[in-house]
Amino acid sequence: MKLGTKLIHAGVEPDPSTGAIMTPIFQTSTYVQAAPGDHKGYEYARTQNPTRHALQNALAAIENGKHGICFGSGLAATDAIMKLLSPGDEVVASSDLYGGTFRIFTKVFAKYGIKFHFADLQDASGLRGHLNAATKLIWLETPTNPMLNIIDIAACAAIAKEKGILLAVDNTFASPYLQNPLDLGADIVVHSATKYLGGHSDVVHGAVIVKDDELAQQLAFIQNSCGAVPGPQDCFLVLRGIKTLHVRMQRHCENGEAVARFLRDHPKVGKVYWCGFEDHPNHGIAQKQMRGFGGMISFTLKDDSMDAALKVLSGTHLFSLAESLGGVESLIGHPASMTHASIPREERLKNGLTDSLIRLSVGIEDVSDLIEDLKKAIG
Repeated sequence: MKLGTKLIHAGVEPDPSTGAIMTPIFQTSTYVQAAPGDHKGYEYARTQNPTRHALQNALAAIENGKHGICFGSGLAATDAIMKLLSPGDEVVASSDLYGGTFRIFTKVFAKYGIKFHFADLQDASGLRGHLNAATKLIWLETPTNPMLNIIDIAACAAIAKEKGILLAVDNTFASPYLQNPLDLGADIVVHSATKYLGGHSDVVHGAVIVKDDELAQQLAFIQNSCGAVPGPQDCFLVLRGIKTLHVRMQRHCENGEAVARFLRDHPKVGKVYWCGFEDHPNHGIAQKQMRGFGGMISFTLKDDSMDAALKVLSGTHLFSLAESLGGVESLIGHPASMTHASIPREERLKNGLTDSLIRLSVGIEDVSDLIEDLKKAIG
């Protein structure tokens, strides 16, 4: 089955009681039992919900996994993965990553005796030097947020398998339309489904997808025990979003390329970070493991000052100044004060995330209007 067809049909069936083609929103907290333990597969809505069950099946299918586990947000999904670990365990993570992930690692789980190492993994061979007997998890973002670095998932997976270490990949920036980390050897895929999977900036949601049965059981136990589950309305919205992921991502990619090339040619723009450029350091790896280069772009101005950046950030009209990404509408953001403010400045600067860096989530509007909007804001 081709991906576009799978995105529309995978994991969902017409409702058997009514024939409804869309999965109903089962807005219930509990389920009636004929006798203790005699039920129809559902007992209590924290543990099971038919709308969530359909979404979990759909997520597993589109990531070529076996099990999908849903959570109330992307960070709740990350939290569940971290709860697979024990005090004394160590994690190696890519150094350029979402500020909320850095925060939950260093401010929450570090207190419980888990040690985190942040490394530039653009050269995957360097991963070995950061591993030891206590390393239990490798955490990757690719493309990274916000510098759009590319990490070779297959190469990291080969090292992880050799050492018996779990490999998790945050696939939020790429989405399953562009990249499937499980096919490249990863053990765990995590998504902020708030972003491209939902696609309409109207839901907060997270998901984990795995192939291994035992790993799925552990994560489902954490999901039920800790209770960070999404409501059925949220699950319905993500199910709806998945059905148009392929057509949206096609436009995100087309618009992203046009905007990236416009910015690179603009006399007032400094550096442009987009993994589709032929001279991107790991462009060849991106070509190998992705089916397109997405709609996320970061850039600086030649006048690399905060005043110049703020003028652009407040000067757009179609690009709305807001956190988040992956919706149908275009967004512009300032990572240093918004999405990555929780990372200490010295750590941000090590990764190239300057105070004047601007990040774009290029939407699916007419690209000529988006370019004109940026042209006026940059001046």
